Amino acid sequence: MQNTFQLILQGTFETLEMTLISTVLAYLFGLPYGILLKVTGKGEILENKVVHGILATIANIVRPIPFMILLVFLIPFTRLIVGTSLGTEASIVPLTVGSIPMVARMVEQSLNEIPEGIVEAAKSMGASPWEIIVHFLIPEALPSLVSGSLINMITILGYSAMAGYIGGGGLGAIALNYGYYRYKSNILLITIVVLIVIVQIFQESGTKLSKKIKHS
Repeated sequence: MQNTFQLILQGTFETLEMTLISTVLAYLFGLPYGILLKVTGKGEILENKVVHGILATIANIVRPIPFMILLVFLIPFTRLIVGTSLGTEASIVPLTVGSIPMVARMVEQSLNEIPEGIVEAAKSMGASPWEIIVHFLIPEALPSLVSGSLINMITILGYSAMAGYIGGGGLGAIALNYGYYRYKSNILLITIVVLIVIVQIFQESGTKLSKKIKHS
């Protein structure tokens, strides 16, 4: 029983590590990506058909790829970055790469929800494109961005479980190696319950933070 507890505890920490680090990295790249998608679009403050077309095409190519296929496809790149394609650190690479276009599109959607009048008012006050982005677009979209980050985090959590199929760590690897291959249904059930609990914690925390931002 103690060994099972330690196994699940280690898997939980590994899953949280993969999910949180991948989410942060995905937003580090995906947030500016999404902003560029928005501001370079037709009629926007930095309209650029070529740049917008390239960014949109990349996002549209990567997003529909099933995550399991992306995991395998990125093995050489993962080895180049972290020196191995196995384990928790290796799983962070495809989790991040696969999530960046998803984050970018969600950021773009959040910014599209902002009334055009806010941007027009900023322009009339002489605000530069950078000032419009920093002082108007992002603050106005912040509640939506927080809600979107919650959805992305839960999606990444689900992806992290899949990483166990190609040697990634976490609860997915435990469910596969012990629950499936060794027919230990109790471990499989525990991993499912732990994943559900983690999702609920993310959901409640994100909802409360989003509501707090809306009322601040």
